[in-house]
Amino acid sequence: MSSDEELMLEFQQGSTEAFTELFHRYAQRLYGFFRRRLDHPTRAEELTQDVFVAVLKGASRYEPRALFRTYLYSIAVRMLTVERRKAGREVAGAEDALDAAQAAGPGAETAAWVRDALERLEATEREILMLREYEELSYEEIAQVLAIPVNTVRSRLFRARMAFRELLVARQPRAGAA
Repeated sequence: MSSDEELMLEFQQGSTEAFTELFHRYAQRLYGFFRRRLDHPTRAEELTQDVFVAVLKGASRYEPRALFRTYLYSIAVRMLTVERRKAGREVAGAEDALDAAQAAGPGAETAAWVRDALERLEATEREILMLREYEELSYEEIAQVLAIPVNTVRSRLFRARMAFRELLVARQPRAGAA
């Protein structure tokens, strides 16, 4: 099995099979990346495709200085920033999400608490936490994607986890409450 970087270099030499393999490896991951950050599944799918279009267009300039997935997530983060700027960051009210989740059942209610807590984090804390926990990027990869030092990633991730924990504990139902 070829590495992602080898596949990208093969694609630069004209191998459409190499690009297809990269697409299969990362399409669902990128869709999940966008879907966790956007309310509209269709838009998440479009942005996923846009990332691969950007890879196609920039293939001749690609240099394997970092991992391919770092390169891919860097593109995705830039596209997400543009998308949020265009949308004016319209976010549905957290109370509406919690009400809908309570009607759906206990598992959905817990998921709504997590989403609500994530939305309440500062944007930089939320993004670092999601890149680490959902996208499973290493500290070094997050540093490259966000163009910040690794130690900054470590400290921001620590603060994000502490803030996230406090938000979740604050939302936890009290024992004996009915």
